[in-house]
Amino acid sequence: MDYDSDENENGNSGILETTERGGLSSCGYCGKIRNLNIVELMCCQCGSWFHESCISYHLGKLVPFMLNYTFTCKNCSTTGLETFRKSQARRTQGHLQKVLMKEADTTFRVEETNSKGEVTQHHPYFGLSCTDLTLIRPTLDLPSQAGGKGRGAKRKVPDSFSGNKKARGDMPAPKLHGYPVDHPYNKDGYRYILAEPDPHAPFRQEFDESSDWAGKPIPGWLYRVVSPNSLLLALHDRAPQLKPADDRLAVTGDKGYCLIRATHVWKQVSKPIRVRNGTWFWECVIKEQPDGSHTRLGWAQQYANLQAPLGYDKFGYSWRSRRRFFLGFKVGDVLGILIHLPEENNIVDRLPPTFKDKPLVKFRSHLYYEDKDDIAGALKGLKPLQGSKIVFFKNGVEQGAAFKDIYNGVYYPAVSLYKSINVSVNFGPKFQYPPENYIFKSMDEKCNESMVEQTLADVTYLVENEGKLRLDLI
Repeated sequence: MDYDSDENENGNSGILETTERGGLSSCGYCGKIRNLNIVELMCCQCGSWFHESCISYHLGKLVPFMLNYTFTCKNCSTTGLETFRKSQARRTQGHLQKVLMKEADTTFRVEETNSKGEVTQHHPYFGLSCTDLTLIRPTLDLPSQAGGKGRGAKRKVPDSFSGNKKARGDMPAPKLHGYPVDHPYNKDGYRYILAEPDPHAPFRQEFDESSDWAGKPIPGWLYRVVSPNSLLLALHDRAPQLKPADDRLAVTGDKGYCLIRATHVWKQVSKPIRVRNGTWFWECVIKEQPDGSHTRLGWAQQYANLQAPLGYDKFGYSWRSRRRFFLGFKVGDVLGILIHLPEENNIVDRLPPTFKDKPLVKFRSHLYYEDKDDIAGALKGLKPLQGSKIVFFKNGVEQGAAFKDIYNGVYYPAVSLYKSINVSVNFGPKFQYPPENYIFKSMDEKCNESMVEQTLADVTYLVENEGKLRLDLI
């Protein structure tokens, strides 16, 4: 239960073992109990506390009493991303006394005179009303809902802050758009993978409590890859001139041919010659197609050129609107794209590569793993996979197998656009025309699989390097 209730306000300890996330006693992300020896931030919306190590936003150096901080967790943010702001604090003696007096009888006890009723030069004295530090939270200046505005508005404390009501520890549904708007693009031979703190990494707490890492590179094994919980069009893995919609399920082209990939792959492999079994499917609809504009739909590997049509190189396969594959397609047609590869039995090589051994770079307060492309090595590893194929559908009617025995590798749903054509995608789980003669999975199902696979890959790395991952060796 939460440590917000009246029953617990008079308890002996403010730290309790709990399985409920959020509130006063546990972290709103990981659900572990609070640790008053490290930095923790309270969300200004839901009132839950969060360990610094669980927050993906790079906070930088925090200066107590000199700066004010406002933090919003990703569960309350309208964009699905954490926000963090700093402002200079007014710390004059008169201002501090005014703040303390304002919280008298709620947070602080005040003694304005001595036992004889006299006011001395040291008065007033202030003390905590409750010595349990886990019950103390900041109050926020929020706009009054009674019509007050500006500086004269009455302070309103959210319900979850008061001691006689339970804090809202239940986590709201995750937002669809969960990627930083300002981000680095995959280009110039480098790829950037969004990272977040790994609370299960060894010496994670020691790193958080240490102040000796200013200006030093952060070990990659202390972080982990962010696994999106929804399959969307990637913001970072695209040509910058393309314009994704806000929900990241549609995209509009611009001038010459350029490409965008989805956030998840239909399979993950650690060696290029090993592939994973499965049949995967997604749909696409052309919403607008001005004269002279074209599109290509299909599957692309990670090294497919973003500034070229899909299928231009050996790393992609596409259905071209300009060539009119089979009977062609037009605006409004529902186009199905299916990929099939035969089963492989090697379970070990199904795990994705871990990035814990890669360097971390900072960009706009977020950390990213930096990985270098190896196009030459990937080209040497391309081999036809017997029994594999890509099949296209139009309005539920199978158009036949367009490609057979395709190259092995890691494939993403992909779209390339020429000029201002607009295309929407549907990764499932519900389709307008699901294939009738195939046993398949929707691409949406890949989300949970990817999370499990990435976790297993990270755990494998930590186990294999046990004893080597130490802060004193860096």
